[in-house]
Amino acid sequence: MSFVDSIKTCFSKIIDFNGRARRSEYWYFRVFVVVISIIISAILGQENQIASIFSLLLSIASWSVEVRRLHDIGRSGWWVLLDLVPVVGWIILLIWLIRDSDPGENQYGPNPKGL
Repeated sequence: MSFVDSIKTCFSKIIDFNGRARRSEYWYFRVFVVVISIIISAILGQENQIASIFSLLLSIASWSVEVRRLHDIGRSGWWVLLDLVPVVGWIILLIWLIRDSDPGENQYGPNPKGL
């Protein structure tokens, strides 16, 4: 999946927490979120209402793609709550999020790679 395709997919599935997301979809979107957040903060500042609304939209889309990425490795989306556990939770999630997709179909749907 290309960078642009991953952004389009994530925004088209902004509130879709079902299914699976490939590694490339997740990581390209994360890069996009970081870059856009830096640009918006630099231009509008942290206290601007437009920046706050955009940050909320990016957060929802990020949670959505993270849940779908966890589904891709056979984990429940509820594991996203490990984001709330400093350091240890982040490390566990990082390890899971860099794993390759489960081959074939799992309980969350077919493999997005088509394998």
